[in-house]
Amino acid sequence: MFRKELLENGITVVMERLSGVRSFTAGIWVKVGSRNEPGVKNGISHFLEHMFFKGTAKRSAKDIALEIDNIGGDLNAFTSKENTAFYVKVLDLHMEKGIDILSDIFCHSTMRDEDIEKERGVIKEEIKMVEDTPDDMVHDLFNIDIWGKTGIGQPVLGTRETLKDIGRTDLTNHVKRFYGTKDTIIACAGSFDPQKLMGVLNEKMGSLRRGSEPSHVHAPSFGSGAKVYKKNLSEVHICIGIEGFPQAYPKRYEYYILNTILGAGISSRLFQDIREKRGLVYTIYSFASSYSDTGIFGVYAGTGKKKAEEVVSLTLEHLGSLPETLEQAELDRAKEQLKGNLVLGLESTSTRMQNIAKQEIYFGRHFTTQEIIEQIDAVSLPKLKETARMLIKGKSPVLTVLGPIEGQPFGDTLPPL
Repeated sequence: MFRKELLENGITVVMERLSGVRSFTAGIWVKVGSRNEPGVKNGISHFLEHMFFKGTAKRSAKDIALEIDNIGGDLNAFTSKENTAFYVKVLDLHMEKGIDILSDIFCHSTMRDEDIEKERGVIKEEIKMVEDTPDDMVHDLFNIDIWGKTGIGQPVLGTRETLKDIGRTDLTNHVKRFYGTKDTIIACAGSFDPQKLMGVLNEKMGSLRRGSEPSHVHAPSFGSGAKVYKKNLSEVHICIGIEGFPQAYPKRYEYYILNTILGAGISSRLFQDIREKRGLVYTIYSFASSYSDTGIFGVYAGTGKKKAEEVVSLTLEHLGSLPETLEQAELDRAKEQLKGNLVLGLESTSTRMQNIAKQEIYFGRHFTTQEIIEQIDAVSLPKLKETARMLIKGKSPVLTVLGPIEGQPFGDTLPPL
């Protein structure tokens, strides 16, 4: 059962009550992420996410950890390019306690200077971990190659340079600017009494100030070109992509199906040909990333130095030929794969919470599981081919390569598909 209500201060609450579960998950979502940050303060949203766990007016960081463990719960957060979310998952009998802890860190974080300095060091180590994980690093470089070093191209973690200049005033100003009622959504899923839940939320979240300053961002232009980042690694890491569709695009289900057919799973074209048949890679997959106003339809592959050019060539061939070679059997298989992943994923209250939150943020409405299944089933082969041509034909891919590659073997640009 889905419901949408407003708190007394105007915050939107979306909730989905589920039968047959004993867990409860609540998430507080703020519609601001790394793309909203000025370049010199890149990483501030993620920094702030960390600081919310460092203590409040009535709880130390240790108190927060002990209290959540004492009720067997999970308290966590994440930052993306467009959103920052804080969530708690507990047994249903601890719903009130879970919300009390979650709302306390969200509304009453103290952000002491000594904690800021300690956490700055922690995040620097997190950045180093990404730099030491090339299959993560190549995606950050790929985003920069597509959109540049500002806006949506910025890494979520920021950089060592931007991190060192973020202080307490910057963090509190970020909260004042964005963390108000207009940019906040609360999503809850699992076992709960709706009336009791709304009473608890009004009590705990009522102090959040009204308003906020939504960040107006412009749709970015999608770049082009091929770039090699030389690094002494055992493997070459490759990202290839073209501009994809935004979150609310009308043909998004065709988009998801195309991604499934191309490279999302072990039965996909890329996996079966480039890994299974030719043995050129250990890992290869496609991805369909979507944001409020743009997206990436891309491929990642990890391969050896001597095989990199062949992998790039074959990937481009698969991408370019996709619209004219789609078959009914592939479409049928992709539909079942998507529906299976959807239904199995929604058995988790955490996934349900994220699902209804994103639907509210990007669509302003709720889609039932049955509605989504019906829209997937409604995709025909002619529709799929038409969308594939619209998505792929004539576009110039962006190529990012990280690894022990000399020179520029791929040229400066790739030909249109």
